[in-house]
Amino acid sequence: MEKTGLTPVPRLSLVESTINAIRSLIDQRVWKVGQCIPKEAELAEQLAVGRNTVREAIRVLSHSGMLEVRQGDGTYVRRELDPAQTVSKLNRSGLRDHIELQCLLESEAARFAARRRTTEDIARLKAALDARGEYTTDGDLDAFLDLDRNFHGAIATASHNEALQALYAYFSASIRSHTRSIFADAALPEPSLADHHAILAAIVAGDEEGAASAARNMLEPLIKTLDELLGTRPSNAKLLDRIGITFWK
Repeated sequence: MEKTGLTPVPRLSLVESTINAIRSLIDQRVWKVGQCIPKEAELAEQLAVGRNTVREAIRVLSHSGMLEVRQGDGTYVRRELDPAQTVSKLNRSGLRDHIELQCLLESEAARFAARRRTTEDIARLKAALDARGEYTTDGDLDAFLDLDRNFHGAIATASHNEALQALYAYFSASIRSHTRSIFADAALPEPSLADHHAILAAIVAGDEEGAASAARNMLEPLIKTLDELLGTRPSNAKLLDRIGITFWK
């Protein structure tokens, strides 16, 4: 038989399979939030695994916050989504997916910052951008990425939306390795200092749409280049453009 060169699919342990089964049952709302799931022995029988396997799966899911173990009462569904699984998917996603998500976060953070920025926010943004400057290939890339992160973090702070700030803080840490590869790869167009000044100018002017557009313009050339390199631009993109649904410029 001819070898395909595909990577073998990893085998899941019984505990991992049990965790996935429980997640699936909750996702399908067989067990709803606030509902007590079957007892350990009953669950082991239903899933055809040992009680120790069920006990370990419940321990993992309770640690992640999806389940809640109430001593002497039972185990209850706390939330429908497993935060640990969501974070894991985010960390495993590829460069293009990360950049698309970054484009969404950056544009909305800039929009809210333009609406809500204070005098202190503007001063912080200007200082952060001055410190960031333009990247040079002979400079310290890690130090530059820290300065770049400070500027974008200041935009999230200026949005005065705590949930957005928390999400952006986690995301910017998660994407750091991808960001590093962008600046290290000459084939990929890194966001320029001029792009950043355009975002800042729109925020200072209180131009919400201009700020969101400037943030998108900063990243869309990178998305377009990745599509060209990876061949991932949808075949119906021209049709979407014609009817007014534009994802790339």
